[in-house]
Amino acid sequence: LAGLASQVIDMPNFATELAAMIGLGVGIDYALFVVTRFRENYLQDGDLQGAITTAMDTAGRAVLFAGLTVIIALLGQFLLGVEFLYGLAVASSLAVLMTMLAALTVLPALLSRFGERIGRQRVSRRLGRGRRGSSASASAATPGAAAATQPPTGFWLRWSRLIERHPWPGAIAGLAIMLTLATPALALRLGNSDAGNNPTSQTTRQAYDLLAKGFGAGVNGPLLLVAKLPRKDDPAALARVAAGLRTTADVASVSAARLSPAGLTAVFNVYPRSSPQALATTELVSRLRQRVLLPLASGTATTLLVGGVNATTIDFTHVLSSKLPLFVGIVVLLSALLLMMVFRSLVIPLQAAFMNLLSIGASLGVVVAIFQWGWLGSVFNVKGAPIQAFIPVMLFAIVFGLSMDYEVFLVSRMHEEWQRRRDPQQAVTQGLASTGRVITAAATIMICVFLSFVVGGERVLELFGLSLASAVFLDAFIVRSLLLPSVLHLIGRRTWSLPGWLERRLPHIAIDAPSTSAPRKARPPELALDEAG
Repeated sequence: LAGLASQVIDMPNFATELAAMIGLGVGIDYALFVVTRFRENYLQDGDLQGAITTAMDTAGRAVLFAGLTVIIALLGQFLLGVEFLYGLAVASSLAVLMTMLAALTVLPALLSRFGERIGRQRVSRRLGRGRRGSSASASAATPGAAAATQPPTGFWLRWSRLIERHPWPGAIAGLAIMLTLATPALALRLGNSDAGNNPTSQTTRQAYDLLAKGFGAGVNGPLLLVAKLPRKDDPAALARVAAGLRTTADVASVSAARLSPAGLTAVFNVYPRSSPQALATTELVSRLRQRVLLPLASGTATTLLVGGVNATTIDFTHVLSSKLPLFVGIVVLLSALLLMMVFRSLVIPLQAAFMNLLSIGASLGVVVAIFQWGWLGSVFNVKGAPIQAFIPVMLFAIVFGLSMDYEVFLVSRMHEEWQRRRDPQQAVTQGLASTGRVITAAATIMICVFLSFVVGGERVLELFGLSLASAVFLDAFIVRSLLLPSVLHLIGRRTWSLPGWLERRLPHIAIDAPSTSAPRKARPPELALDEAG
């Protein structure tokens, strides 16, 4: 589909690799969410079709909602009005859409064929543990009934209870970690890295080094200065413009003017002293436009314009930076409205927006420290350079969507517990205990997938790979496992409240399984005993 779309919309050459990266990431998430819930259901009564139906009615709803949120975030790039991003948005959205549809159709079909094998191993292990630790009265009951009433155990239950007892230290520690990592993002410098960052084995890097050594770093990225002359072949104006350019600080040399056949347009090559990606080159372009060319233009009655790759990058960065707040605001607002309608809460959408932005900021901080400042550059084989201007836009769209996956899966489980128990502390504790393992497992696999792109040798994919890997790690292990439950424990019952006037006006979107569903039939004792061996 992306190949067909490329016949209509121009796509960058790395669009398919990026789409594959995102598709692998969300595919792992969605599959693990559904399969984990299926195994829990199958453990209760051994009803294969009932377990699949309930899994799709709970985790399947969460997958549908999370997938649509990711697609909304990706397609929100059309709001920026930059055609370069349209192809990336379409290819990535198609990858997420197809993966989501596979999780909602192909996956349950596979479970109906292989579900007994997938669930049986889990049942055997759990029944074995239950038998070793159960009392005499519990052992008299059917194993399926014992497993059905058994609460979550193990590390995640102990961790959840620890956070329940100490929410303030958890909230402070989680916030401190995220803010510390996000601090370098304040020094983010957008631009375009040059061929000096390519691997030394590539001929582009070898040519770059030879030119820089022989003629100076600026020869790899000359500025194009275009002059519209008042008269044909005006030598006085051309000489004055050339002299003004040569006396400008940080200008190494200026070529002779090349005239158009009509003699009314002239082009100068202006060679900076610094490399194309250097901050000094960006400052030179700004100085030419704001200070040098205005008096020259008025004194010679010419129109002077600065072009070339560096000037284009600066203008492109300015356009993206000016429209980024609108893009972020609309995506965050739409996601918040969806969360408010689903969970009937004011706290959940505000918390989700803040913590998702925190994850994005922290991942940008990691990227700045490594790819811009050059920290750990020898480890990742990168040199310090500006960050491509479209990276923060794509990173926001992708990470916001992936963060929403974990948010929906975790909070929907907490919401189920809240509706069942009406105890806000137990809802958070049991929700985290039930989902912490699968969230961190999915995140670990995604991190491995994303880190594999870091060794690809292409800077753009390395940027995406490391930023997504760090974002997923921080979101799953710090935000969802520490900061979010700590904050919800502190807020308490107010987490699930919504003003009455707003409650009446908001449409209802059910992401939890209906509480009035028919009771699941009991697991046949002979099935449980046979599976236990």
